[in-house]
Amino acid sequence: LAKNLSYVFHLGACSDTMVADGRFVMSVNFEYSKRLLMALESVGCPLVYASSASVYGLDGPFIESAEDCRPLNAYAYSKTLFDHFAWRVKKNRSSQLVGLRYFNVYGPRESHKGRMASVVWHLTHQYFEKKTIGLFEGTGRFSNGEQRRDFVHVNDAIRANLFFYDNRNVDGIYNVGTGTSQSFNDVAIAVINACRALDGESSLSLKEAVKEKFLTYFPMATELNGKYQSFTEAEMTKIRSAGFNSEPIPVAEGVRDYASLIYQDLKTATAEMLNQKTERSVDDLT
Repeated sequence: LAKNLSYVFHLGACSDTMVADGRFVMSVNFEYSKRLLMALESVGCPLVYASSASVYGLDGPFIESAEDCRPLNAYAYSKTLFDHFAWRVKKNRSSQLVGLRYFNVYGPRESHKGRMASVVWHLTHQYFEKKTIGLFEGTGRFSNGEQRRDFVHVNDAIRANLFFYDNRNVDGIYNVGTGTSQSFNDVAIAVINACRALDGESSLSLKEAVKEKFLTYFPMATELNGKYQSFTEAEMTKIRSAGFNSEPIPVAEGVRDYASLIYQDLKTATAEMLNQKTERSVDDLT
């Protein structure tokens, strides 16, 4: 451990829900986190760590309790195990220990996540590349694109972390979401209209976007059958009762602003690349 360590936010993990190598996931997410926790315990250092809403399984309920954990994959299982381990350790721990069960976090600085970047990131890139984006067809009781998740902006997730930093007498496992689910269709149309605005085009309704093929639907991959959360919605009572009363960024606003940022960056990068190619072509001719 570093000298004079006073506080740790542990957010690193293998977050790929489709990784088949369970040993790797357990090594990175569970064994490493255990070693970190015990090392911090030895010096009395507070820890806030990332858990996940994936521990709740297909249907919830999305309430912070060990009994309601029904992990569907190695990632969720590793998070569940560490939650259980951490709270066994907590019984004999004096320093602060907080686990945050993040729901669907989106926002800037996630390009490095690749396939596990947020749906907003992926849909914006799809629209830039193809001028159309795709969502899953209906599953279970949900029609095309109407699966619902609790989408929470990264700024709200940061505020939750800082709340616990500022309130070191507060321990426990807490949900971090907005408390309200939104459909993937809601997110998709916000992305489409944010991109269209930057292209100088008018906004579309969901019905218009589908009719004009800006939004399409495709079957869910068979490997996701029985493993896909078609609905999540954070129960926020516990974290509110602890004193965290920050109002979340509305999804329509957060998605619009983030999609606009991504899309403008992509347009700028493409224009710069074309300019460089043009300059090289001119140099070749002179």
